[in-house]
Amino acid sequence: VQLQASGGGLVQAGGSLRLSCAASGSIFSIGGMGWYRQAPGKQRELVAGINAGGGTNYPDSVKGRFTISRNNAKNTVYLQMDSLKPDDTAVYYCNAWGGAQLKWGRGTQVTVSS
Repeated sequence: VQLQASGGGLVQAGGSLRLSCAASGSIFSIGGMGWYRQAPGKQRELVAGINAGGGTNYPDSVKGRFTISRNNAKNTVYLQMDSLKPDDTAVYYCNAWGGAQLKWGRGTQVTVSS
């Protein structure tokens, strides 16, 4: 299964973006899915996870601002990002969460200006 993230861009602080992750195969078979990000000079980190049953998990840094969702019929995972901050600037990726991870795709760049 290949994963392709899209929807990134340049936005002002306080703005919103919606990211999409399209899978070439069944995300239902993968199970948990997550959104990750990597800022320059920093390690990749999880920003949102959703399990097969729809349960979600967020780190404190994005809780209340980011919302992950999934559409198994469309093999797509979404990340709604609101109240964006400059610290959210990073390349965003999607991948499996809680299980064996797949090959990382190219990601989508999110840049938040102050």
